[in-house]
Amino acid sequence: MGRGPSIEGRKNAEDAKRAKVFTKLIREITIATRGGVPDPNGNPRLRAAVDKALAANMTRDTIDRAIKRGSGAEGGADMHEIRYEGYGPAGTALIIDCVTDNQTRTVADVRAALTKLGGNLGTTNSVAFQFTRVGQVVVHTGGDADVEAKLEEAAIENNAEDIVIENGIGSVLLVADPIAVEAMRKVLAAAGFEIDGSDVVMRPNGPLVTPTGEVLEHFEKLLTRLNDLDDVDEVYHNAILPSQDAEDA
Repeated sequence: MGRGPSIEGRKNAEDAKRAKVFTKLIREITIATRGGVPDPNGNPRLRAAVDKALAANMTRDTIDRAIKRGSGAEGGADMHEIRYEGYGPAGTALIIDCVTDNQTRTVADVRAALTKLGGNLGTTNSVAFQFTRVGQVVVHTGGDADVEAKLEEAAIENNAEDIVIENGIGSVLLVADPIAVEAMRKVLAAAGFEIDGSDVVMRPNGPLVTPTGEVLEHFEKLLTRLNDLDDVDEVYHNAILPSQDAEDA
């Protein structure tokens, strides 16, 4: 009878996965710092990046070093943001945001992932028209109907464009103008709501694609392969996945 992975083997795999996540977060903090001031309180993008890092159990020392890199110290000046657009299986649209110090390596890796799993790299603006840049604030409600009702009222007063109640997660997602998202976060936090996070993302406009069968399998493998690339920061797409169907049920 064969033996499963050893405890040490599982730990090494978990450590490697954690290191990859930290690499992405450190790059995001570095770029966010370069794009504004090195103070999260005065730089909404940096604050969002720091929140993600803390949620992933990154230490304050590591976060501070990443901020220093973004300020021009410790070799952070060679990092750049680059966006790729492309198509996955069955015409699914993809926006792939990367942070890299070697664009030649990054585009080769992204192209290889797309090509291997039934997609192709597109030109600039080939799929961007299918997405809208929006701000979002995630508020933890624990599924409490009274809290959700109060939050909905507060969100409407603060010009939220959409309110998505995610009962299976116990959170509410508020969609807002990217310029207003930080102000909305501060107002809701001051009102006593528990903020899980806020960010600016690319949201698909529709129509959405619902891959099934072999197409779904290839698409999910493609998302995994892209997200496993060290240089890939975020992947946005216009597909409805089974996990989303379950959340919406």
